[in-house]
This record gives sequence, C-alpha cells and structure tokens, in this order.
Amino acid sequence: MKIFRSFARIIIGLVFIFSGIVKAIDPLGSAYKFHDYFQAFNMEFMFWASLPLAILLFTAEFIAGFSVLTGLKQKYGIWGVMILMTIFTPLTLILALTNPVSDCGCFGDAIHLTNWQTFGKNIILLVLSVTLFTERKQVKHLFSSITEWIIIAIFIILNILFSLYNLRYLPVIDFLPYKTGVKIADQMVIPDGVASDEYMTTFIYEKDGIQKEFSLTDYPADDSTWKFIDQKSVVIKKGYQPPIHDFSIASSNGDDLTDKILSHPGYSILMISSKLSEAGNERLSEGFDIGYYFLDNGIDFYILTSSGTSEVLNYNNGLQFCSADEITLKTMIRSNPGYILIKDGTIISKWSWANVPGKEELIREITQSVTR
Repeated sequence: MKIFRSFARIIIGLVFIFSGIVKAIDPLGSAYKFHDYFQAFNMEFMFWASLPLAILLFTAEFIAGFSVLTGLKQKYGIWGVMILMTIFTPLTLILALTNPVSDCGCFGDAIHLTNWQTFGKNIILLVLSVTLFTERKQVKHLFSSITEWIIIAIFIILNILFSLYNLRYLPVIDFLPYKTGVKIADQMVIPDGVASDEYMTTFIYEKDGIQKEFSLTDYPADDSTWKFIDQKSVVIKKGYQPPIHDFSIASSNGDDLTDKILSHPGYSILMISSKLSEAGNERLSEGFDIGYYFLDNGIDFYILTSSGTSEVLNYNNGLQFCSADEITLKTMIRSNPGYILIKDGTIISKWSWANVPGKEELIREITQSVTR
C-alpha cells in the first residue's frame, strides 16, 4: 500500500503541476475556454470572470500538485486535489454526454483530449486522489509550519507573475499552429489518402401533415405525394483536419486576400485585433503609426480584425483593414493588438503590443535580414 500511495502521489503531483504550468503559459487560452463554457451553458453574464477564474484555477492546480509532490503542506494539497477532482469528474461526465465544447482544455493547447478521454483520465486521477485522501493523516511535516507556508506562498506568487508575464508578452512556448518559423500554407494542406469527415444525411419529408425522416437509401424521391421539407447532415466520424484550416482574409470590399498575402515574396506586417473596441485607443494609435511608417518604407501592412464594417469605418485612416474570423485571430496571436511579421507566407516573428520593437528597429532588422 505504501508503494501504491507513493505512486499515486507522484502521478497526481506531476499531472497537476503540468496542467497548472501549461495553462499559466497561455492564460488567455484558458480564459477563452471558460468563455466557451459560459456561452455553452447560457451564462454570458459570467464572461467578465473568465480570466480571473482561469488564473485562480491553474494556480490552484499547480500549488495542489506541488504540495502533494514535494510534501510541503501536503495535507492541504491532498484536500485541494480531492476538492478539484470531486468537482471536475462529474462535470466532465456531463460534458462527455452533452459535448457542448469539443475540447475540455484541461491541458490547455499543449495536449488535446476529447471529453470522453478527459472523463477517463479524471476517473483514474480520482481513484489515486481517494488513495491519498484516505491516508492523509500519515502525512508528516518536512519543515516548520511557517516555513512551509512561506515556500508555498512564494510559489503561488511566482506562478501568478509567470502567467501575467505570458499574458503581457505572449506565451513563452507557443502551443498553437501559428508558431514562428511555420509556413502557413503548408499547414493548410490535406495529405492524399487521409480519411475525411463521414456524415450521416437524413431527409425530412411531409405527407398528410406528418413529417418523417428518411435516409439516403429510402427517401421517396419518386413519390410526389411526399413534400420535401429539410435536409440534415451530422458528422458521425471526424476525419483528418489540418493544423490550420480556417485561415481566410478578406478586404473591406470583400475581396479574398489570402493567397496574395501568403504568396507575397517580401515582408508584410499583420496587425491583429480580434475586436477593435477591446484593444484600447492608445494601443491602436501606436499600431497605426507603425503601419504608416512601414507603408512609407515600401513594406505591406494589414490590419486584421473581426469587428463589423460599421466599427471599422470609425477608423477610416487610409490603412488596409481586413476581416477574418475572431477565433482564428485569437489563435494566431494571444494579444490585442498583436503583430506578426511574415515573408513568403512564413511567420518570421510575433510580438504583443507590449514588446513590439520600435519602428526604426523593425525596419533595420528587416533590412539587415534581406542583405544577409
């Protein structure tokens, strides 16, 4: 039993620490997942709490795992793990049965699990947690109580500061498809021979005021007494999906600029603001100044946003505004606004609004790279 308890402590500790760290690397991604859940359960009034709750959750996960693994205030860590597993195990069962959100986000974007896989993982962790919980009275202190609390407090602060750093300056590890060095077009290709999505299509017909569903093999195509009402297609088996499958950029006039931007042999800057109204006027003004400077120096500059036409017209400043999907923009860069430097469709660099280099420095870096 002692060996199994040590095994449970190591597994629980490592899993919770890993979960807490990968979420702290990408706090906005964790906040977006809370947002998705609130939307799925008609709790839009909680949108404002998405980021605070995300930080609270991954900090609690990290500290609970750290406590269990190291033995510092281990009894409290075991209680924390037990509370979290008691909450999330039945919750993930509900998610598996209803599937309102396809990916639980339990490991951020580092590892994607289906809701059923997550539920299975939580069952295993719950069994290990119960093992630790039933023998929690055997836990001994490594140091004095005050010393252990000080160490725990230090790691809480470090974890929060680490997440805030990633929030301000972009994640230190990019788990998303739009990484530096990626050629976007290559990530959009579907290889030959891979399985595609499989659908089940049903047809709804009406006769004598009664509607009935038919399959592809038995629908009354030649029976004029039946009136066609609707058609439904449901995915029954997911096929291969390329890492980037929703990248599309359109001009304010509706022209598709995707190929033009990805095939341009020179450098281009993409200023990305998922919602202009949420970026702040000062940050937008700084971005516009960069845009003017780049255009004056012969470098393409595009502003990508999901904001509506009426809002974009408020910024009628001569720069090229383009429309793109909001989720795509949030996936491209975790900043509003953020900046991506591309050349021939390849991502060269990414910056948040907080660490984008000065205009002259950017031009100098590009000029030097061209002459190398």
